Amino acid sequence: MTNLSEATLPLIPTAVVGSHGKPGWWFASVKALEQGDFGPGDMEEMFDDAANTAIRDMERAGIDIITDGEVRRLDGYVDSYYAIIKGIEPLPVRRKAGPWGYDQQTRYEAVGRIETPPGGLGIVKEFEFLRAHTTRHTKATCAGPLTFGSRIHPGKLYKSVVDVAERFAEVINEELRGLVAAGADFIQLDEPARGNVSGEEMARLFNVATAGVKAKLAFHICFGNRFGRSRFSRSYEAYFPGLLKARADQLVLEFAGRELSELDLWKRYGEGRELGAGVIDVKGFNQDTVEEVATRIRRVLQVCPAEKLTVNPDCGFGWSPRSMCNQKLAALAAGAALVRKELSGRS
Repeated sequence: MTNLSEATLPLIPTAVVGSHGKPGWWFASVKALEQGDFGPGDMEEMFDDAANTAIRDMERAGIDIITDGEVRRLDGYVDSYYAIIKGIEPLPVRRKAGPWGYDQQTRYEAVGRIETPPGGLGIVKEFEFLRAHTTRHTKATCAGPLTFGSRIHPGKLYKSVVDVAERFAEVINEELRGLVAAGADFIQLDEPARGNVSGEEMARLFNVATAGVKAKLAFHICFGNRFGRSRFSRSYEAYFPGLLKARADQLVLEFAGRELSELDLWKRYGEGRELGAGVIDVKGFNQDTVEEVATRIRRVLQVCPAEKLTVNPDCGFGWSPRSMCNQKLAALAAGAALVRKELSGRS
């Protein structure tokens, strides 16, 4: 199948941020690989099946703009990339016992020039599979330069974490150009709300990573979601207005899990720009009702015109059970449909 990019999206289209809830056999397969019971061919077959499952789940839920579920990315979004990137070496993990926390993630040190293997990070291949297996609108997703660089000590070759991120911006730019060549017309970069990097600096790195990339660009600012836990202070205030210097067509922001706080920021700064508004709390185990989702969308419409609004979960579902993920996606699609019906009745 081919992507019908010329098809018209509805008013207030629904989208996903990226990752999808994985089936139980995905985890069993990863464990089999770690134990030496699966080989590369087994994993390739499993990943294809998992991507196809994620695509079908999103289609059945009624989502307008879908991804492949990011099912080929293991353990924490960028960890599988660190395994193939040249010029970095892992550092010892200082805390291993007790409750999981971000201080238990493996960190790295730059020991040479950061390079990717021939063929890049593999995101182009992911997108090609997605495009061949759906007729829906698609979005290609990629970690941003700060996401890649934040767990890498600069070592002796690089001056700072930002210097490392600038190198990753160059790496990402090549990947994004490859995505466009493969037919991607909507690309999202995911970056952390770190707190120690200004909105203006985040925008600068985004612009380096996306320079010359001829596609619609989205900029997701993430508070962290590993095991459903936030990583950073959950406020966007400090990043505005500097963040607006990013050449992004759409900003993808979390609202549902924060009880719709800071919507006023969009009223102050969002004019003329598209908003991907998070109206599903991916970190909560609660079920979202259609009316709850519709109520959140109505609130967002008070600060963003419907023509500029896309609605999505706050973040990806990579740490959510698949059944919960699918329930929330169905509520997202139905809630958006309800609001569209209300708007059409007024016209």
